[in-house]
Amino acid sequence: MKTRNPWLARISALTLMGPAIVQADEAIDANSVNAFWGVSAEKFEYRYSDSDEKLAVIESDAWYGSDELKFRWQFTGEWEEAHNAWETLENQFLAQTPISEFWDAKAGIRIDTPQGPDRVYGVIGLTGLAPYWFEIDTNLYVSDEGDASVDFEAEYELLITNYWIVSATFETLLAFSEDREIGVGKGINSTEMGLRLSYDLIDRSFSPYVGVVHERKYGDTADLARASGGGTEDWFAVVGARLAF
Repeated sequence: MKTRNPWLARISALTLMGPAIVQADEAIDANSVNAFWGVSAEKFEYRYSDSDEKLAVIESDAWYGSDELKFRWQFTGEWEEAHNAWETLENQFLAQTPISEFWDAKAGIRIDTPQGPDRVYGVIGLTGLAPYWFEIDTNLYVSDEGDASVDFEAEYELLITNYWIVSATFETLLAFSEDREIGVGKGINSTEMGLRLSYDLIDRSFSPYVGVVHERKYGDTADLARASGGGTEDWFAVVGARLAF
């Protein structure tokens, strides 16, 4: 069975090719390191909300390195059609290394250019595969203003066939202090839940999808959004594609 998840691929390789891997390791010079690279866009989509809001969203990832150490550039942005401008724009530059068979640690910097002043954050985080095949990504951020926050993302993929895949996602952000200049309140800021149905049209390189996304702001963050004339909850219809090179 084909799998998109790199952690599942790692498990399959260890299970089915264990003896061959041992023999290969013995034959390879211990000092040699095989570097690899890749570029992907987990989300490249258009969103249309029940309040007539229209957004273009991209979440991309470029990396270079080995299984022991890789360097990543993660880019996330939301383009708001009504204002013809980026609503959010985030770059993360990270180093990542395994700490167990299914978990990697990462650290680096995050640079944001949101509506309002720019922000720079230090980042430490974990990413990996939890029991029952949940992909987890969580990070602690400390800004140049001294504000700290934590995000958490979970994804679960259900293979209907080798090509049709249902993906469920959940994201949330918790801030330990407020940053009113960029609309961040103390406490749980927001949640985003999504459900997408994709088809692997060209192997794992191009997978168009349709879906639905629900976004909601909470507490002080919701109050700040209302004060600036924004909404606090939206349902979006989504069409897009996953890309990998």
